Amino acid sequence: MTATTPPQPERTPHEQRAEAEALFTSIGDGAISTDEYGRITRVNPAAQVLLGYKEKELLGEWFPKKITAVTFEDTPVNLIDRPITKAFLTGKPISDKLYYRRKNGQKVPVAINVSPIVLRGKPLGAIEVFRDITLEQEVDRMKSEFISLASHQLRTPLSAIKTYTHMLFDGYMGELNEAQKTSLSTIIGASNRMNELISTLLNITRMESGTIAVALKPLRIDILAEEVARELALMASSKSIKLRVSCQPKSGITVTTDQLIIKEILSNLASNAIKYTPEKGSVSIRLRQKDDEVVVEVKDSGWGIPKFSQDQIFSKFFRAHNIVKRETTGTGLGLYLVKGLIDALGGSIWFKSREGTGTSFYFSLPLKPRKDSKL
Repeated sequence: MTATTPPQPERTPHEQRAEAEALFTSIGDGAISTDEYGRITRVNPAAQVLLGYKEKELLGEWFPKKITAVTFEDTPVNLIDRPITKAFLTGKPISDKLYYRRKNGQKVPVAINVSPIVLRGKPLGAIEVFRDITLEQEVDRMKSEFISLASHQLRTPLSAIKTYTHMLFDGYMGELNEAQKTSLSTIIGASNRMNELISTLLNITRMESGTIAVALKPLRIDILAEEVARELALMASSKSIKLRVSCQPKSGITVTTDQLIIKEILSNLASNAIKYTPEKGSVSIRLRQKDDEVVVEVKDSGWGIPKFSQDQIFSKFFRAHNIVKRETTGTGLGLYLVKGLIDALGGSIWFKSREGTGTSFYFSLPLKPRKDSKL
């Protein structure tokens, strides 16, 4: 005997609307729906509590005007930059983090997800779901402070380790046999990696707290790229990797930017390219001027990034599964740091990759800071 599912009674339109309303009301995060003109049509209880408004104060109001969005510096967010506006313009779901102003004037950090409602290609409205992330921000702040303090404290003993290890290696305390030199080389390599990790952690802490100091000066970025290549030449030659630098125009490109930050970006991208490229591969750094920008490409013939991992590549601590199998020493912080530094300089970063073929990372920077830049 075969069990069959009993037929479900057909629901009336009124019952369907009541069920949809119950689902909307029961959402644990704040939820607001609008019509195609951005006027608020529904507000769930969680949104009323979070924003401090009653439902009747919000219904029928124009969402961007009634719900004020501001930045960390308390600057109003432009209408075009609001997540709900982007959702209407693109027809795609949008996620973002910013601050909402409550009715009492208090600023509250929120994580936002907006989905447009589209029927037969026509926008009918949007639904925005948002939640208070005050606690998450406080936890992140505490973690950043701990990392910063720990990193600073680690540098003192690490400096002593490096100094005395180099003295031993150079024979200041007696001649060494080959086995002893090999052991000391391992210690020196490990301490160098630890120093790089500490520097990365400190840079990330500064980046996330918004305390990165940007010193703008005219810079020949092609000359800096050649300097980075020379510093990485030994790393490349140890794997028989060809490392090249090219620039168009050949006369060079001058950018008004921060030399130390650009060097950090180039070093991270180029060393990553070498690290994740098998022996006898190739890595190139190409620079070209395009209108009022410089575009830099760091290209490798390495293992590539799996397509299903590409949307996470700039996330903190993320490492693609095909890389973890081959290279176990990475932290997953390099690209996260690079993106933050490029954002701090008012630039953009993107990439193209195919697994098994290689990857090209690109970043662009204005030749001179633009008038609307925060730099």
